[in-house]
Amino acid sequence: MTPRTTARVLVLRAPGTNCDMETCHALERVGAEPARVHVNALMQEPAILDRFQMLVIPGGFSYGDDVAAGKILANQLRLRLAEPLARFRDSGRLILGICNGFQVLVKAGLLPGWNDARDAAQPVTLTFNDSGKFEDRWITLSARPGNCVYLRGVDRLESPIAHGEGKFVCRDGGMLDRLRSAGQIVLRYAAAYDQAGTAAGGDSGELLAYPANPNGSQDNIAGICDPTGRVLGLMPHPERHVDATQHPRWTRGGRSGEGDGLQIFRNAIDCLAS
Repeated sequence: MTPRTTARVLVLRAPGTNCDMETCHALERVGAEPARVHVNALMQEPAILDRFQMLVIPGGFSYGDDVAAGKILANQLRLRLAEPLARFRDSGRLILGICNGFQVLVKAGLLPGWNDARDAAQPVTLTFNDSGKFEDRWITLSARPGNCVYLRGVDRLESPIAHGEGKFVCRDGGMLDRLRSAGQIVLRYAAAYDQAGTAAGGDSGELLAYPANPNGSQDNIAGICDPTGRVLGLMPHPERHVDATQHPRWTRGGRSGEGDGLQIFRNAIDCLAS
């Protein structure tokens, strides 16, 4: 039997990034070989990307979220690394953005994936929470994977959020309709599970009340993918729920083994190995 090749994953960091180590731990748990690379090194030598099969932009507060959350790092990617990133994406490799990384992918033009990364036009954005404050809480998610490789076999999960600018909004109603019809809305905030185990309310078309929808996102959107399903951005932090004991109700809920978030990373590595 041919041995499985270890997937190499570039975990991009910048001043203010603070979830890179947890992201590397999650990737190591599923057999990947992550490497933390500073954005300055990547801008100096874009060919570094060629050594990797996956790019992850983790959470944190890149450049202090000055101007807007993720905007400065997004501009670096859009203005300095657009061509190599486009080649990376178009070669079928994977890109994942978590929380601040989601904000970066949207503002760099890599999501929703309808425009070139060099195009400054933004059909969607992530902006200030309706609550007017930083939200740090556990939330319930309903998944509709479609062709998103990260969510294969996932229909629900619980995960923590930690953001001040997580409200997903579209430039106009046509943009939202396009996301819906293309199946690119793959994660929605949901109400607590009912007795049948279904995450209720997330994709019913009705906007959930706070705190189930913790930031007021349109259509309860917590994550979207590009049309290929190989670029995913999400506001919740799956790397913070890779062990059941990380859940605040793990003793009362009889939880053991893996946390919900680990499957997202495993799916990505399985996809690269297939």
